[in-house]
Amino acid sequence: MTTSSPARSNGRIACIGGAVMNRKYRAGGAILAGTSNPASMHTSFGGVARNVAETLARLGLDVSLISVLGEDAPGRALRDYMVRLGVDMHATRTLPSVPTADYAAVLTERGELHVAMAAMDAFDAITPGHLETVWPEAATPPWTFADCNLPAPTLDALMRRSRAGTGSLAVDTVSVPKAVRLPGDLSGIDLLFTNMGEARALLDGSDEPPHRLAGALRGRGVNAVVVTMGADGHVLDTPHGRFHTPAAITEPADVTGAGDALISGTLFGLMHGRSIVDASRIGALLARLTIGSKLDVLPELSAAWLGAQASRLGLPATRKLGNP
Repeated sequence: MTTSSPARSNGRIACIGGAVMNRKYRAGGAILAGTSNPASMHTSFGGVARNVAETLARLGLDVSLISVLGEDAPGRALRDYMVRLGVDMHATRTLPSVPTADYAAVLTERGELHVAMAAMDAFDAITPGHLETVWPEAATPPWTFADCNLPAPTLDALMRRSRAGTGSLAVDTVSVPKAVRLPGDLSGIDLLFTNMGEARALLDGSDEPPHRLAGALRGRGVNAVVVTMGADGHVLDTPHGRFHTPAAITEPADVTGAGDALISGTLFGLMHGRSIVDASRIGALLARLTIGSKLDVLPELSAAWLGAQASRLGLPATRKLGNP
């Protein structure tokens, strides 16, 4: 796989959060509890912020990654890989006191997520003070993407910066336990990515349908919300209306990178002047292409390649939803 640095556009974005070693076990048959199961295993670099950073770098954006790595072989390999892609890693700390974060996923025979375990204590070191040290005011990019691997005080600090007018902020909730690190007041988040389970956790267990979940989150101060629904696509709630984009019918090779691809494609579209609706359709296309691969980030990815796929397949259709 080539890791040569692509040509850069003028778009700048900082990605803050998870950078991990991924281990994926794909079951060879039905998964039985309480015993060992035959499986194939694949290792790769992962983490939501890291996946988004790699994808956007391959698409030609100017990307920096702010994270924490251990002073170990996985951490050194991850840093070297990202540097070869052209990602600015100067703000990613290496700490001898923690191991590089690790994510282990067990997939069904069909490539669907069965269970995952995440050892992410390293990211507790990404404190508000760390951000102030590595990210001076003059270097604030037009867009920042953060994932909820970050500690709650750091997420709150990023939201305060955004409310102060220091650029646009996109956030991904990552998982149900991590989603609740966000405060009740979500003002300062320009674009929130979440799934139904995570949205319900943010809304104190609400069992409303996806479009109402999205509306309720906007009611807490988010400018725009994407609620993903797996095979049913995603709902987008914006100041200009609510929209549903279906997922393409694709036999999944591995679904674990789909959400990160949706985020990356949407941010790529926004940073190239597309409307939020059209940008989310680009995200849906990239998610479709990623589901068909066993890798979280497609190695052939480039802006030209993605444009060719859009011409070949077309962007997914979007339907505007009525008022609640």
